[in-house]
Amino acid sequence: MLTEKQTPAIIDLPKYLDNRGNLSYIEEDTHLPFRIRRVYWIYDVPGGESRGGHAFRSTEELIVALSGSFDVVLNDGEKEYRFSLNRSYYGLYVPSMMWRLIENFSTNSLALVIASTDYSINEYIRDFNEFCRIKKNEKVGI
Repeated sequence: MLTEKQTPAIIDLPKYLDNRGNLSYIEEDTHLPFRIRRVYWIYDVPGGESRGGHAFRSTEELIVALSGSFDVVLNDGEKEYRFSLNRSYYGLYVPSMMWRLIENFSTNSLALVIASTDYSINEYIRDFNEFCRIKKNEKVGI
């Protein structure tokens, strides 16, 4: 189901169980509150390492643990959210302007990320203090 933008949420994806193997899928206008512009995946993360550590200015994402497990820690500048992803039929919707960190990768985990924008270095905010300043200014309308 589509979720209200600006709120991180777990999205239940279709799940078809079969003795020959299970199947799940994602449809752009059914399961996502955005148009798909880019798909990438994160894999072979060494033990103890994390990914992310940034926010996107306008990019929205859906993150799915296709294999294994990992935790996604989000921060909106005021509140922290923690999601443990370990099922390929759950996707985490991440709105824009959310600080994200992906950690606690299990061995052989595979994270699929579906994004609403093309890659652009200008999309990234890599300093948490700068991110918090931007969020604070948005809140007061500056």
